[in-house]
Amino acid sequence: MMHDGSRLWAKDLPLDVAIHRFTVGEDPDTDLTLLPFDALGSAAHAKMLAATGLLEASDATALVRELKRIANLARQNAFPIPPHLEDCHTAIEADLTRTLGAVGQRIHLGRSRNDQVILAFRLYLRDALLHLGLRISDLAAGFVTFARTHQSVPLPGYTHLRRAMPSTFGMWAAAFAEGLLEELEALQSVYQRLDRCPLGSAAGFGVPLPIDRGLTAKLLGFSKVQRSPIDVQNSRGRHEVAMLQWAASTGGVLEKFLWDVSFYSTEEFGFLKLPDAFTTGSSIMPQKKNPDVVELARGRCRELRGTAGLVEQLASGLPSSYHRDLQLLKRPVILGLRMADELFGVLVRLVPALKVDAKATAAASTDELYAAHQAYVYVQGGMPFREAYRKVAQQIQDGTFIPDRTALTATHLGGAGNLGLEDLSTDLATARSWIEAKREIHAQAEETLWAN
Repeated sequence: MMHDGSRLWAKDLPLDVAIHRFTVGEDPDTDLTLLPFDALGSAAHAKMLAATGLLEASDATALVRELKRIANLARQNAFPIPPHLEDCHTAIEADLTRTLGAVGQRIHLGRSRNDQVILAFRLYLRDALLHLGLRISDLAAGFVTFARTHQSVPLPGYTHLRRAMPSTFGMWAAAFAEGLLEELEALQSVYQRLDRCPLGSAAGFGVPLPIDRGLTAKLLGFSKVQRSPIDVQNSRGRHEVAMLQWAASTGGVLEKFLWDVSFYSTEEFGFLKLPDAFTTGSSIMPQKKNPDVVELARGRCRELRGTAGLVEQLASGLPSSYHRDLQLLKRPVILGLRMADELFGVLVRLVPALKVDAKATAAASTDELYAAHQAYVYVQGGMPFREAYRKVAQQIQDGTFIPDRTALTATHLGGAGNLGLEDLSTDLATARSWIEAKREIHAQAEETLWAN
């Protein structure tokens, strides 16, 4: 019988404390996140073993009952992992053995810690991705509401940080909603990579037992099995990188928004006002209100890119199969996804809190913004564009330029006069429905699994 203090791989050899700490690393803390997912995967494994005759049905029932208890404790942060037990997998098996005796030890039949950790992490990533998707859906909806509210408020359009052409706050906000819609659509491709059950690959070469990998996948709400046991091991890091790169790409959409807010809320622009809750005071200057939330959020966007790069480096340069280097993936992935969750959650509250100063934006929308518009007025009268361009340029140089601001409006799809907000809202609702449907599949699978 394995005692609580035993390590699964121990061979009764002395282990220097420093070496133990080095090899275990931060797993006892990091794996707290994975505990409920490992318990869920173990329950599906137990039911599969019973269905294939490799485990007594009564033993499977007892295991699932105890695993449900462990999962509930884990979600309440009430199932600590002692350092000597190293990780969530050993801690769970030790607890099952303590409560069920030899039956608890049977949970490891037909699997390795390698496919066990991949499964737990795959379940965690799947859950985290859909959770982040709902955050982004809420954020995109906030941008659409902002665009509707300020649809016709003028805003200078800038290129090279110089005034370029007329725009509106409606166009500005709609741009970020459209960008987030693209990321929600890209999320579906990332999900498809995760929607393959790896359990049954064991150490990477399969199991010489009549296990049913398809049943395990079905029990856990996966649509398919990740067939190749070697590919299961080789994919570790690949999916994590894809997910973090998706989060970083989403951060790239938001980083531009945050930069704009930082500019537009300065005294020099005065287009936006940040509520006090999103600012902090200076330690020396009584008048200052610093946009700390905006700046930290902007930094988080870059931090996400750095985390994705770190995980890519850790996972690269390895031959096929499992290598201990891969243990180092867990902590940055979990921290990176927590970072993304905090970032998206804060911005969901920031967008509706922004205040627009329409007088300031109107004052900044000066005549020269309409230079290209005026050239097109002449073009509509039959003048070649290059000639119209030179005529307007000469008027600006002479100080005689007086544009007809009402002559032309961009009514094409996406232009200031036709933002396409209804279609955008419909597309966002479709993307959200897709996410909610997947979450429902997972919830039903878990409910059925725990029903025993």
